Amino acid sequence: MNIATEPKIAGKPIVEQPRKRPVRMVRWFIIVGLLLAALVGGFVWFNYFRGQMIAQFFANNRPPPTSVSISEAKSEVIPNLLTAVGDLAAVHQVNVTSDVSGRITDIMFTAGSSVKAGSPLVQLFDAPDQGDLASFKAQATVAQLSLDRAKQLASRQFGPQATVDSAQAAFDQANAGIAKTEAIISQKLVRAPFDGELGVRHVEVGQFLTAGTQIVSLTDLSQLYANFTVTEKDSAALKVGQTVRIAVDAYPGRTFEGKINAIEPQIATDTRNIRVQATLDNPDHILKPGMFATTTVVLPDKPPVVTVPETAVDYTLYGDSVFLITEKKEDDGKTSLSAVRTFVRTGNRVDGRAEILSGLKPGDRVVAVGQLKLQSGAAVAISADGPPPIPAKPPRY
Repeated sequence: MNIATEPKIAGKPIVEQPRKRPVRMVRWFIIVGLLLAALVGGFVWFNYFRGQMIAQFFANNRPPPTSVSISEAKSEVIPNLLTAVGDLAAVHQVNVTSDVSGRITDIMFTAGSSVKAGSPLVQLFDAPDQGDLASFKAQATVAQLSLDRAKQLASRQFGPQATVDSAQAAFDQANAGIAKTEAIISQKLVRAPFDGELGVRHVEVGQFLTAGTQIVSLTDLSQLYANFTVTEKDSAALKVGQTVRIAVDAYPGRTFEGKINAIEPQIATDTRNIRVQATLDNPDHILKPGMFATTTVVLPDKPPVVTVPETAVDYTLYGDSVFLITEKKEDDGKTSLSAVRTFVRTGNRVDGRAEILSGLKPGDRVVAVGQLKLQSGAAVAISADGPPPIPAKPPRY
């Protein structure tokens, strides 16, 4: 069969016609797309709504104010003190020794007793010297008689002047022997050079004592030296006559006062410190030489400075700071308090208060107790307990 001759055929090639999708399938895709878009939008809206609600919750749910004790910064004059460490030394202290050697025949003191200047302590064997003294006294007597006789003869022109001179020389020589022997005898009787208290005895009766051997220590406790050192930069503030307060570990809470009596004119080249000496009375003899002492020199007063309780200052490696109390009005008209960390420059600390050189002004309120539970800007409430009391000063005797 010829295709060209078939009826209803225009001679065009036969092409397959595309099939159209059903309308119901397109509607289904549209519905699924809308559902997915609604689901994604719901998730987005939920996350946004949750964030808003969380922010609103934390904004309205503030923690209660922290209860703290506050104190007010004051302008006052702080005692100008220079503290150093040193030790005590006796004004008069010596190890009693003998000038000569000899055997001890008598000990005339008790260890630990008080003696007066000139009191005999130890007697050395001096019998040979006593014999020499008697011999020289006899020679002096004979020389005196010879001298008197020669002078009488010379006055009558019966004797030469040379005889008088020889007799005078013999008499003087005998007296010199007496003086020398008496000096040796006095050396063999050891006496206390000054008033004081004796220490432990180091010799025994019958012991041969060589010259320079220690017999006993003798210390005058009525007055002591306090020797201490200060740095080069503090030396300009020191003057002779300034008051020095001294504290020792043996008597906590007690303070002893003295006066600076000497300042070393030279500064040590190795430490750059200067040595200072103060004198203090010790009427009760309770202070002992060699005690470790904390010395405080009372310097002239400085101008008034801002001070806060020592507990209000937070000392850290990053600097010293305090929590400054600030006031802020809320939207409802009420006033709230907050603590803001403020860095300050501190000075000396005296009697429980710290000197603030910069960072605060008189009248500022700072947190005195409760800083450990605070952060900068935290809300606070004033405690009814009040600021901590200043530590009690030690009693003065």
